[in-house]
Amino acid sequence: MKQAVQFGAGNIGRGFLGQLFFESGYRTTFVDVVPEVVSGLQARGAYPLRIVGDEPRELTIANVAAISSMDAEAVAEAVATADIVATAVGVNVLPRIAPVLAAGIARRFGRTQTDTDGHGRTRTLASSTLQPLNIIVCENLIDAGPFLREHVRANLDARYHSVLDEKVGFVEASVGRMVPVMTADQRAEDPLLVCVEAYCELPVDAKEFRGPIPSIAHMSPRPNFKAYVERKLFVHNAGHATTAYLGYLRGHESIWQAISDPAIRAEADAAMAETCAGLSAKYGIPIEDLQAHWADLVVRFQNKALGDRVVRVAADPIRKLGPRDRLIGAARMCLEQGVEPLHVAFAAAAAMLYDHGDDAAARALQVIRAQGGLDAVLKQVCQLPEGSRLACMIRAGAERLDCEGWAK
Repeated sequence: MKQAVQFGAGNIGRGFLGQLFFESGYRTTFVDVVPEVVSGLQARGAYPLRIVGDEPRELTIANVAAISSMDAEAVAEAVATADIVATAVGVNVLPRIAPVLAAGIARRFGRTQTDTDGHGRTRTLASSTLQPLNIIVCENLIDAGPFLREHVRANLDARYHSVLDEKVGFVEASVGRMVPVMTADQRAEDPLLVCVEAYCELPVDAKEFRGPIPSIAHMSPRPNFKAYVERKLFVHNAGHATTAYLGYLRGHESIWQAISDPAIRAEADAAMAETCAGLSAKYGIPIEDLQAHWADLVVRFQNKALGDRVVRVAADPIRKLGPRDRLIGAARMCLEQGVEPLHVAFAAAAAMLYDHGDDAAARALQVIRAQGGLDAVLKQVCQLPEGSRLACMIRAGAERLDCEGWAK
């Protein structure tokens, strides 16, 4: 059986990639830090996946195993012998898995390999003849593939740098499936259960594979992949963030409640209209296709059965207000294409007010704002020049939030 190694057995790892690998005939070994998840997967060899929405159903994802992230030796061996590897660990964790990926790559291509030729003679194979290894990088970060490659390179003996470039693909993916944090009741029902929406497509960067592109269910290799990355980040994530940050200000707990609020729906639609116009101008994507995607997203945001919470989508506002992320990055893209991102800027201003007490990044953000005001956030977090057009738009958005009674 083909072998897949999945770093991260959380919402996306189990809730999406595990399904794809299972349906494609792989045995999947999950690598994770949560002891209960690791032991549960190892003991049962399967887990339930519940599709929620208009047509609910439950799948059993079988042929699985698990290794603790603490067992570096076992993880490196799994990488060395894998047919495919994937990550869904979060951007901040990528540098922490780079050393064990490097160890597995060195082990894979450093071993002496032998086979038998057509005359029955044994021969030694050079590492250049070994099967390539492709790592599908499922993280919310533009250029996540090169980012992880360079972290792996920094942990890899120089002898393997050339084989890293020639034989190891770091393939970016755009994860569109929404998987909320499980509730306490759902975890009590089964700690391995994952609830997900029905949407199941994984666009990947076709040009970054090494060797033949593997056949994986629901995976769509795209030659113009950057357009899909930016569509995910600047339409899906930006619209989601707009809904969450404004929903938080108006006291909504769930995303479906927030998007059902007419004032928030109008702002989310307006923000996505701006980013769709920018992407159409940048990549030549027909505006009708982008508008259909935006309309589909609104329907998916309204999925009450998914139970997605505002605080999950709004979490980590410092990262989400970064210069290349879903709000500031989207607004900058719009400006570069001649589109005025007034509503994206309004959402960014709302994000700067996110102060949930259980969110460490939200607390840190409010310290910055308390000490230096909005200008400090624009400079330190968003990395925007003080007099820039976008900074001015966000200041205007903050004033509007206050005048219209959105701000707390």
